[in-house]
Amino acid sequence: MQTLVKGLIAGAAGTSALNLVTYLDMAVRARAASSTPAETVGKLAEMGGVGLGEKEQAENRKEALGALVGYVTGAGAAVCYGVLASKRRIPWPVGVLALTALAMVGSNGPMTALGITDPREWSASSWASDVVPHLAYGVTAYTAYELMK
Repeated sequence: MQTLVKGLIAGAAGTSALNLVTYLDMAVRARAASSTPAETVGKLAEMGGVGLGEKEQAENRKEALGALVGYVTGAGAAVCYGVLASKRRIPWPVGVLALTALAMVGSNGPMTALGITDPREWSASSWASDVVPHLAYGVTAYTAYELMK
């Protein structure tokens, strides 16, 4: 139970950092939010035969559920890390990279599998927009997890 709670808290802290860095990037570069989380929700709902409502309602639900899936991914990545780290202390660089990778695979993996995105085709700018916030997640989640030991 303690590992689960620590993982959830670390995941929430990491996800907050990821969102902060993402929104800062959006503000600085005046770029729009990514549509891929909403597209992923839409595709999953379609595959599952789940109706999300009429046009505007469906779009609003996709956007909201896409954001919520991000929180679930952040929590899940940190809980997985917590299971790995519960019996041993993982050094800072390894822990940060592990959490960063878990969060990136957790978010980009399903989108890639569903054909929503293809990281092999991303520009350097797109990679930076993805890696930097996930690295902020990794640093913050690791620090939060370690502070609870």
